[in-house]
Amino acid sequence: MDSAIMALRAGAKKVTILYRRTKNEMPARIEEIENAEEEGIEFVFLVAPVEYIGDENGWVRQAKLIRMRLGEPDSSGRRRPIPIKDSEFKIPLDTVVVAIGQMPSPLIARTTPDLRVDARRGTIMVNEKTYATPKVGVFAGGDVTTGAATVISAAGAGKTAAKYIDLYLRNQ
Repeated sequence: MDSAIMALRAGAKKVTILYRRTKNEMPARIEEIENAEEEGIEFVFLVAPVEYIGDENGWVRQAKLIRMRLGEPDSSGRRRPIPIKDSEFKIPLDTVVVAIGQMPSPLIARTTPDLRVDARRGTIMVNEKTYATPKVGVFAGGDVTTGAATVISAAGAGKTAAKYIDLYLRNQ
């Protein structure tokens, strides 16, 4: 939602979110979806990109999409999208922002001794009040500690962590 709204505010004439499930399965708060709709963001549900097609200069000009249907729930509890055979179609476009939920980079934990990582989610474990990690002097917040969440919650974690970083530095 944040990427789409920022693209619109940065001057895009039209912004469309393509999503492989329905509005009900979107991993966004209803307020975020409603705000995006109020800003003029369009949604196309039950589609997934198959290919991006460029012109002779390499500029993207189309997306080839496939229609989806919902099957049984997957491990997230949301109904799993299933491609519908022979349902591909193309839409014109000139910019693509791939904004999908991701796990924190495993490089962080592998290259930073003394961090604790949640084995299942790959997130860095922190003190929930201070955002301090077990590694002395290292703090973390946002998606790297919670998994995919909102910019608002990441900013809040950053603000709280900044307070405790300041306290930590003053007491050194």
